[in-house]
Amino acid sequence: MAKRDNQILDILTAEQKVEVAELSRRLGVSEVTVRKDLDALRAKGLVVREHGFATLANPNDVGGRLAYHYDEKRRIARAAAAMVPDGSTVMVESGSCCALLARELADTRKGVTIVTNSAFIAGYVRDSTRVSVTLLGGTCQRDSQVMVGPLVRTCAQEFYVDRLFIGADGWIEGVGPTNADQMRADAVRSMAASAAQVVVLTESEKFGQRGAIPMRLPNKAIALVTDAGVSQEWREALARDGVEVIVA
Repeated sequence: MAKRDNQILDILTAEQKVEVAELSRRLGVSEVTVRKDLDALRAKGLVVREHGFATLANPNDVGGRLAYHYDEKRRIARAAAAMVPDGSTVMVESGSCCALLARELADTRKGVTIVTNSAFIAGYVRDSTRVSVTLLGGTCQRDSQVMVGPLVRTCAQEFYVDRLFIGADGWIEGVGPTNADQMRADAVRSMAASAAQVVVLTESEKFGQRGAIPMRLPNKAIALVTDAGVSQEWREALARDGVEVIVA
């Protein structure tokens, strides 16, 4: 993503809503250029255009969260994609890093099948002929566009894959990744039962934050892909917990 696009996203993340004229002044470019940049960001589902203004997409859905730390998430997604060979089948749970992983697979891999409980991800890569998507059934949460409930478990049992990629709302030392939503956490556990390894994709700022619901993935090999901001203390703590750490 261009440097100016990142600047726009940083401004909108901090201020939520900004006039096009103000963006033009702060970025030192014409309003025509700013509108073109905003149109490109809108096409990616990151911003919403209003008359004379720009805002972030709904922060409660995946599209809105994509804008926050976009560059870090993109690097994480690329590092995770390097773990997926052509022709393989993987499970991908909901979340902004996971959505960017699916996009990276759709753009750079051939013959990959993505099994997911995310209706957002299914739509996010619908333009690609390089990947196939299998959407697990369940009850769809409106904002997150995630399938949850017992039907997810029933559907996931029909697969067994090398890797499940998941996001996290927090990470507690000695406990592991956490989620803010009980139903989504349960869906992750259901999918993890059908994977040899769980790979967590999350920014380093999540370490020490506490989602209310521990994922609780006993007897699962867990790897973590995160950004370079992860502290040495956390690297040592993760090593003690047996987590393989990949820094993007």
